[in-house]
Formats: sequence, structure tokens, C-alpha cells
Amino acid sequence: MPDTRIVTASVKENVAYMNQILPIQDSFDLIQRDLMIGGREAAFFFIDGFMKDEAMLKIMDSFLGVTKENMPASATGFVKQHVPYVEVDIIGEFDQVFRNLLSGTTCLFIDGYEACIVIDCRTYPARNVGEPEKDKSLRGSRDGFVETIVFNTALMRRRIRDPHLVMQMLDIGESSRTDVAVCYMTDRVDKQLLSRLIDELKNIHTKDLRMNQQTLTEQLFRGKLLNPMPKFKYTERPDTAAACLLEGKIVLLVDNSPSAMILPTSVLDIIEEANDYYFPFITQLYLKISRGIITFLTVFFTPVFLLFMQNLNWLPDVFHFVALRDTVNIPLVFQLLILEVAIDGLRLAALNTPSMLSTPLSVIAGIVMGEFSVQSGWFNSEVMLYMAFVAVANYTQPNFELGYALKFMRLILLVLTALFNWVGFALGTVIILCMICFNKTFAGRNFLRVKLN
Repeated sequence: MPDTRIVTASVKENVAYMNQILPIQDSFDLIQRDLMIGGREAAFFFIDGFMKDEAMLKIMDSFLGVTKENMPASATGFVKQHVPYVEVDIIGEFDQVFRNLLSGTTCLFIDGYEACIVIDCRTYPARNVGEPEKDKSLRGSRDGFVETIVFNTALMRRRIRDPHLVMQMLDIGESSRTDVAVCYMTDRVDKQLLSRLIDELKNIHTKDLRMNQQTLTEQLFRGKLLNPMPKFKYTERPDTAAACLLEGKIVLLVDNSPSAMILPTSVLDIIEEANDYYFPFITQLYLKISRGIITFLTVFFTPVFLLFMQNLNWLPDVFHFVALRDTVNIPLVFQLLILEVAIDGLRLAALNTPSMLSTPLSVIAGIVMGEFSVQSGWFNSEVMLYMAFVAVANYTQPNFELGYALKFMRLILLVLTALFNWVGFALGTVIILCMICFNKTFAGRNFLRVKLN
């Protein structure tokens, strides 16, 4: 519940209440600094590690030069005359005081003023804005989003110098109070969608956004996440986010997350990548078509192979060479399913392997699995080849959520085809089409619907 208590004119009462609510004595990084300003008692509250020491030292030095005669009658007058800093605010409720203090700003109470003076001289620990590992571009810029939301908004402001660009800040979560920025172009955005989104964000009642964007997605799509198809487009590139803003889309930035959520979205938006913006139209079209074909093959390649192996008489003579001459000790469908799990195991192992060892260990694992597993009678060489294609093809599209959605579709097809032959294959295809067609995005539009600006 919001703290509705009002800041009083007594600095002792304000300090006592701050110490009552906050663990000042127990937390080493919560600092209270008492001093005299213009003959009056004053108290600073700040978090060690968030404050710019040099800036605060200069501000305090200027405060020590204030005399009793120069003390204004109100906090507003004090800020105008004696606070030599740009980002300053005056607040009168303790709920806002705690929110600002725990966000990293410095809060100042002066005896006689019925308000708290908030000085935003904070700095956040942050890494460099280097190019994302996942979202690389051949010809584009080499910067990427980081975990600090102010840096991310600045990266987009640098690209869009238009007064119509609005970045509205909200905080979500009773405990975490995570900053969420809603970015849009007022002259291009869908006003109805924007109003609905902001209302939904304001009506979210949760203790915290413990997993940032994923928790926010779960709150926005409560009870609607059984369909694995992605509901948002994600990007770690500010140039991609800026391009989407100029197309009339809405960009959501969540503090502590190095990626942006983009809506509304469609299947063509999901499979789009940064390189599509940096090449001529013909090249863009070719890349999108080839990516679409490969995405289609990642779902149907191995299930179709299994279907033909179960019905060899359906196989055209020209493709008769793909038929398995003999099946090893493990049935074909179990070979495919085991390799699906093994590929994910190798991927997880690569994530947890030190970078200097990941490449040689991946090569060794590939050789061991490819050569010795065939010789030992676990897998057919053709099955290893086709699963290798599927594993590599998954990396042709940039969306991680879509990759696993396609994997689940492929598993459904494999299991149903193995159980019910062509009837199962047809049933699995229908299920996949329903998963795609009935996947509603936040805008309420069909996942296949493409809106042309």
C-alpha cells in the first residue's frame, strides 16, 4: 500500500520516520549524513554506490556557504537560490521519498521546510553498449541495449530527433517498483492500442517483476501462455527498435533488461532481423524468403522423413536414395527424439562452458556423437545428417522463443506420425496451423495478420 504520510516541517520527525521504515542502522549502504545548512539542522539520505561523489561534494560545499540571512522561507525558494544542480525535485509524500531514495537519488530534509528536496546525482553500474552477441549485423551499428533503462532511452533518442517521440515511465511491482518505459511516436502510433496497453500496465498488481520482461509478459497475458508462439518481438539493437518506432509500433523497455519488447507484431516481424534493414530491397526479399523456407523445413523436414520411412512405397524413385537400408538397434522415431534432447544438452553445455573452451569442446562433442554413435549402433548416419541440418537451421531466425516454438511443433509431428502414421501427420499439421492462426498478440490481431503502414 502507498505510504500517504506527509513530510513535516520538523527534520527530527522526518528523520525518525525514515529510520523507522528503513534499516539505516543495519544496511551499510543506506547512508544518513547530518549537517547544518544556514543555521538549521539538515539530513541527507542516499545509497552508497549510486551517488556521484564529486557532484555531491560540490553541492554540499555550496550548502555550507549558506547563511541564516540567506535562507528562503520555502523549499522551492531554497532550490532556486542555493541548489547548483540540474535534476532537482520537491516532493511532499513519504511514498515518493522512499521510491526516489531506493532508486538511487539523494533526499534532503531541512528543518522548517514541509518538503523533501530530491537531488538526482546518481550513477548506475553499467557495462559498455557493445554489439549484442545474438543480434549481430554485417553493416549496421555496433551498439546495443544494456541493463540501464536511461542509457537505452538515450540510444533511441540519438536516432530519432523528433518531438513526437514520447517515452512514458511507469513503475510496476509493489516491492521491486521496476521502471518500465513505454516508447512511441504520437503521430504514428495506434492510439487505441496505446491506451489499452497503458491501462493494462497501470492495473498490474504484483509484488515484483522478478524476471523482468518474462514476468511482465506473464502479467499481460495471464492464463494465455499455453501457446508457445511468441507474443512480442524482442531485440537488443537500438537501431531495430528505432526503426520499429518509426513504423508506428510501441517499444517497451524494462529496467535491468538489455532488450526491448516490440508490439504489435506478426509472423513476418518475428522472423525479421537487423540485416534486413541494411540491404537493398531485392537482397532483403531474398533473405526473408530463404529464412522463411528454412524455418518451414525445421518443422517438417524430419517428420516428413519419418513418414516416408514408414511408407516406403510413397517415396518417388528419384528420392529413393534417401531410404534407410537398415535400421540400427534403436527405432527411427526414438533416434530422432533422443537427438532432439541431445542437441539441447549440447546447447546448454556450451552456455555453461568457459568461452575459451566452448569451441574445441563443441568440435570434440560433434565428432564423438557423429562418428562413434553411428559406429556403436545407436544412430543411422542419415538421421545424424538430418538432425544436424535442423540444429543449424534453428539459428537462421533471430527469435529465441520462436526457435523453441518450432521445436515443440516438430516434436508433436514426430510423435503423432510415429503413433498414427499419415493420420497423425495430418492431425499434427492441423494442430500446428491452429497454434499459429489462433495465437493472438496483445493487439488482439491474428499472428499471421500483417499491417501495412
